[in-house]
Amino acid sequence: MSLSHHVPSPEEPLFNWLTQRAGGLLVHPTALDGDQGIGTFEPGPISRLLEFMSASGLNHWQVCPLGPTGYGDSPYQCFSAFAGNPYLIDLKALVQADLLEAADIEPLARLNRDRVDYGRIWELKWPLLFKAHRRFRELGSPVLRYGNFESFQIKHASWLEAYTCFRAFKDHFNGAPWWEWPAEQRRAGSALQSRLRGDLETAIEAHAFFQYLFFGQWAQVRASAAALDIKVIGDLPIFVALDSADSWSQPRLFELDEATGLPTAVAGVPPDYFSADGQLWGNPLYRWETHLADGFAWWHSRLHAMFDQCDIVRIDHFRAFDEYWRIPSGARTAKTGAWMAGPGLDFFRSLKSAFPQARIIAEDLGNIGPSVRDLRDRAGLPGMAILQFAFGGDAGNLYLPHNHTANCVVYPGTHDNDTAVGWYAGADEKTRDHVRRYLRVPGHEIGWDLIRAACSSVCRLAVFPLQDILSLGREARFNSPGMAEGNWQWRYRADALEHVSGGTARYLRELGELYGRTPPLAAANL
Repeated sequence: MSLSHHVPSPEEPLFNWLTQRAGGLLVHPTALDGDQGIGTFEPGPISRLLEFMSASGLNHWQVCPLGPTGYGDSPYQCFSAFAGNPYLIDLKALVQADLLEAADIEPLARLNRDRVDYGRIWELKWPLLFKAHRRFRELGSPVLRYGNFESFQIKHASWLEAYTCFRAFKDHFNGAPWWEWPAEQRRAGSALQSRLRGDLETAIEAHAFFQYLFFGQWAQVRASAAALDIKVIGDLPIFVALDSADSWSQPRLFELDEATGLPTAVAGVPPDYFSADGQLWGNPLYRWETHLADGFAWWHSRLHAMFDQCDIVRIDHFRAFDEYWRIPSGARTAKTGAWMAGPGLDFFRSLKSAFPQARIIAEDLGNIGPSVRDLRDRAGLPGMAILQFAFGGDAGNLYLPHNHTANCVVYPGTHDNDTAVGWYAGADEKTRDHVRRYLRVPGHEIGWDLIRAACSSVCRLAVFPLQDILSLGREARFNSPGMAEGNWQWRYRADALEHVSGGTARYLRELGELYGRTPPLAAANL
């Protein structure tokens, strides 16, 4: 019986894909070096990063969600669950294709290379993208190296029309959220038939063109990674943004009031490690009974799109499939709420049927109970262990290395944590003492202490934030949960990566070989 037709027994986990030890790197593309104001898919910086990973023996590259970001610039609050972020488009490639002039992109080169100024990127990059589209039309829609534009639109028709109309309408209404638009455009059914849609046809096509560029360039990035046997771990936020093409075009899938379009309740988490008030995300919640009735069709489409983008999918906030925190609309904090049952194992059975070879990581962090762990284990998905959460308590802490399990991904910290150096500097003396005694280190190189601890863990996959490899402090923190602004801005410099591309890369490979995460070079070259 082939694997694709294998039906698990009731006792057997649905998935069992993480069977080999390996190492990986966590860095989002916006953090890549370059002179375009933000990290992009420019081949030079991409190649240098991938070559560093290959030399280091790290064959998994984990990124944050790649969708189009809105207010707050968070990749976890995107305008679409399917579209890509146009900010990541390499404009130098458009100069080479005669869609822009070299002088057009010079203002971007004058922006800060250490942090992303999203306000300036918004002011400078969108006009250039629209200019490139106008030139593309003037040239008669030539076939670029990303394939045929019309064929791209046909392939992605299931989500592209709703998304591009949503973006064009949003631009037309000066960025207002869709529930503040005129009544005719507030509902996708009438909006797609309205006169305004015809008036905005060129703008709608422009947004489709930006997606064509994004996916064409990302495909080249994926090919470069695959050539070095590097797998990409993508990230799927469990919830969609309220101001998104998804909630606008398919309100029946979400807990939205039929009259106003606004949520009757929203997503978040109760008070936890990150926030005493909890986290009030504000995302609309799913009408799970509707999803169950059609066999989770929308979710299957979403996972299909994700597996077109990456090799492995990390599902953020996995616990919501077991139970989710339902916060009444209008609540000022996330303290007010109730736990509600999610779709449970039925959801993952449907994924097993649709994607028998799926490789999924469950983000199972936070104060989770036995039912969440049971769902994770019955689904057979690797969870996550964060070393920064391990210290300061007793020996029963599940994040301490002696409590790790093989079917798990271990990190010193993630994009939501401080860097290892920043975390250790801000920890209390009890925690620092526990770190030193447990790891038997003086703590002078805490970033590398945690990297070595992760390497030695029984968790089959160990992923290291680039900031920890560079031994950077809290100035390099990528995101602080609960803070609406000031996140997602950090970028590394090419010289910093070059500095660690020699001896540091060799040391990482040595660690990988020592702990069975990287085949020795001689064996790898056989």
